Amino acid sequence: MKLKRPSIPYIIWMVVFTMIPLLLILFSAFTDRNGTFSLEAFSKAFGYFDVFLRSLWIAFISTLICLILAYPIAYIMSRQKRNVQNALTMIIMIPMWMNFLLRIYAWLTLLQNGGPVDTMLSFLGIHTTLLGNQGAVILGMVYEYLPFMVLPLYSVMAKIDNGLIEAAEDLGSNKIKVMRKVVFPLSIPGIVSGITMVFVPSASTFLVAQYLGGVDDIMIGDVIDRIFWSDQNTGSAIALILMVAILIFLIILNFFGDEEAIAQ
Repeated sequence: MKLKRPSIPYIIWMVVFTMIPLLLILFSAFTDRNGTFSLEAFSKAFGYFDVFLRSLWIAFISTLICLILAYPIAYIMSRQKRNVQNALTMIIMIPMWMNFLLRIYAWLTLLQNGGPVDTMLSFLGIHTTLLGNQGAVILGMVYEYLPFMVLPLYSVMAKIDNGLIEAAEDLGSNKIKVMRKVVFPLSIPGIVSGITMVFVPSASTFLVAQYLGGVDDIMIGDVIDRIFWSDQNTGSAIALILMVAILIFLIILNFFGDEEAIAQ
């Protein structure tokens, strides 16, 4: 099959920056330090099974919270006038212009002992530790990835014809029925895209748990970052297992998305 010239740069990009690194990870995962075939790296990788489960759990909770928060935000945005929609979209995107690490430092400053949030809670008679726990990690994840849930939902909801909503209301549907029978089914592609864009980076992220969590809140991305250069084979095996787990999740998610599309 003859390749079209405009597609050649994209193919080269995928080969150099996607396929070759993936092949190197595969080779490293299935070999030892001497380059001979071995499954020792996988036996070491499964020693971090509890970290895998914790990472997937934190990613799941963060994704669920993002969906709960983003859905009404996206719907309200989609029902506004065009200039208001543009302004709200800009407000959501502005924090994303800042460096990822700087945003983590911002939360570190806010939540630290003696920080603004701790001082306010102490004034109200509430004394608690805000940093070094799983709640702080989830809070940081939700803050980092909420825009990635809002924007796909908004882009889909903005295309929903107002005539469909008005027709449902004219036929006697209240707001709850309109949301359940009209808006929600039509917004499922946005939900699937948003969950994908939040869950995948959440499951593999690092630094958030290092700065906001405690010793027991370390995530699998932090493990890969920590051991990769000292034990590249085990780091590659962990990364490969994580990729397979995420791929299985995406297949299941797309399956449910296709089922909803057929049902419609």
